[in-house]
Amino acid sequence: MVRVGVHVSIAGSIAKSVERALKIGCDTFQVFSRNPRGWAAKPLAVPEIDAFRAALAASGLAPAVDHMPYLPNLASPKDEVYERSVLGLADELVRADALGIPFVVTHLGHHLGAGSEVGEARVIAALDRVVAAAPPGVTLLLENTAGEKNSVGSDFASIARILEGCDCSGRLGVCLDTCHAFGAGYDLRNRDGVEETLAAFEDAIGFDHLRVVHCNDSKGELGSGLDRHEHVGLGAIGEEGFRILLHRPELRDLPFICETPEDDRRDGAGNIAKVRELAA
Repeated sequence: MVRVGVHVSIAGSIAKSVERALKIGCDTFQVFSRNPRGWAAKPLAVPEIDAFRAALAASGLAPAVDHMPYLPNLASPKDEVYERSVLGLADELVRADALGIPFVVTHLGHHLGAGSEVGEARVIAALDRVVAAAPPGVTLLLENTAGEKNSVGSDFASIARILEGCDCSGRLGVCLDTCHAFGAGYDLRNRDGVEETLAAFEDAIGFDHLRVVHCNDSKGELGSGLDRHEHVGLGAIGEEGFRILLHRPELRDLPFICETPEDDRRDGAGNIAKVRELAA
């Protein structure tokens, strides 16, 4: 069986996320370690760290994944935003290490019209600066983006250039988001599309860099540039696309994490069940 989970709330205490993940049947799970929509972060208290570590060790869930907040922009040409983004990422790696979380996922950001070459150079400089000073037990995962205007990392070649340009590439990995890939123009709806997409990933990046899959269907159509997640199988990718993806040997042993809506159609447990059904 595949390892599947969802993004879990940390309301009340980050330690409560482990109990929530277990309650809905996760094998793996993802959290924000802080408010994802703000710059400021309350320091993690030692009792909170100890409680999370103890709960995680007892749970058998693996891996836990930490996701960066939304505001940082590692590709920004604006110096103030860029500096805050770099410092925020550096702090997040320290927080993940304290919590015993092995992976931090980060978006690469938007160049705001400065151009892809400038944006990628800013990202490379940020990653080298941050990872050089980061705790050694945490791997930073670069997440592909959905092809939005001025985005960096929407195509696999862009991520490959960033990995190749970094002195710290040995401590980096990749998180593949299916909704984002589809929005950026990579077809995942059928066998031919999946084979072509995975071949493009292998040629540009290589599966030895892939650590986590964000298992999200898409409300937007192929190549729409929309980052709008849908329940697995209920969006434009559809059940057949996910069934094929979940049986691919390059992906099957990786953790699949759903970042899907919670509404009257389905909740997190329902998406976990659907992934397991399609993978069976």
